Amino acid sequence: MTFDHFPSKLLENAVNEFSKLPGIGKKTALRLVLHLLKKEPDEVARFSKALTQLRDEVKHCRICRNISDSDVCNICSNPARDHRLVCVVENIRDVMSVENTQQYRGVYHVLGGIISPMDGIGPADLEIDSLLERVSKGEADEVIFALSTTMEGDSTNFYIFKKLKDHKIKITTLARGVSIGDEIEYTDEITLGRSIVNRMLFENFM
Repeated sequence: MTFDHFPSKLLENAVNEFSKLPGIGKKTALRLVLHLLKKEPDEVARFSKALTQLRDEVKHCRICRNISDSDVCNICSNPARDHRLVCVVENIRDVMSVENTQQYRGVYHVLGGIISPMDGIGPADLEIDSLLERVSKGEADEVIFALSTTMEGDSTNFYIFKKLKDHKIKITTLARGVSIGDEIEYTDEITLGRSIVNRMLFENFM
């Protein structure tokens, strides 16, 4: 079903903007826009303000590159966390997935993606150098690879492993309770939690 004739240009513009979001087609976009039209002006204003503030004011933690409201995120600034244990993840969603398991008490390093030549993403496009800097400064005793078990994820793991293997740290990866080809954010909490607890030395998978 397509929508070619809108009764209002303002409605059409709003639908077009919503439909640019991932997974949102024109039909869903129209439903969302019409829903907003039924709301009180102050509710729509709060919605708009939340998006504007998110874009203008959100920061990335200067230590782990996680999204934060301040220069250092709540996890990195928490003295109860094990700051010598660093879990390497692809994106913010993966941090949230691992946190939901309640099985991990270390800190994180968010790469911002994985190496994918087909998509034009190389090591220089990711937060790999900042991870190497953390390790070089002696800030980690163990680095856990928690990237998606895809070809790109495994290639990224191997690249980072080669960069880290001469440092006197433990390098581990999630136990293969996470199936080959799985993305971390779609793995159920129990399986992911067990994979963290039962992590293994990365060199055993090479």
